[in-house]
Amino acid sequence: MGGHKTEMVRADEVTERLGISRTSAYSVIKELNRELADKGYMTVSGRVSKDYFEQRYFGWKDGIR
Repeated sequence: MGGHKTEMVRADEVTERLGISRTSAYSVIKELNRELADKGYMTVSGRVSKDYFEQRYFGWKDGIR
């Protein structure tokens, strides 16, 4: 099928990257997935696109930091 493989982040990585509790990390993921769903994207409960997470929280995408 080729192409780009989307990496997903889980609550443990969100916890570590943002320095928040696991419960808060799940809330962050839920909100980001809600935003993506509102834009018409499919989502996976408990995981979010790494690119979208980094773009929303750190302002970078595609490895540009």
